[in-house]
Amino acid sequence: MARTKYIVLDSKVLVVAVEGSIGDWAAYIGAVPGYNFDEEWQRVAENGTKLPKSIAEILFPLFKDLKWRE
Repeated sequence: MARTKYIVLDSKVLVVAVEGSIGDWAAYIGAVPGYNFDEEWQRVAENGTKLPKSIAEILFPLFKDLKWRE
């Protein structure tokens, strides 16, 4: 099962790590309304700005065992 995890950086900013179907991963950042993070993270995962690998690994160390999605 693919893992996802989000972190709230500010009341309207989320970062989201997403495991792909082939065992790779990437992380994204985006602005959200800030009303329901449990729903809003999906929008960031789909339309957010991809983080650099070096930043993503600091925020989501549990994903480092996977291949980084280029």
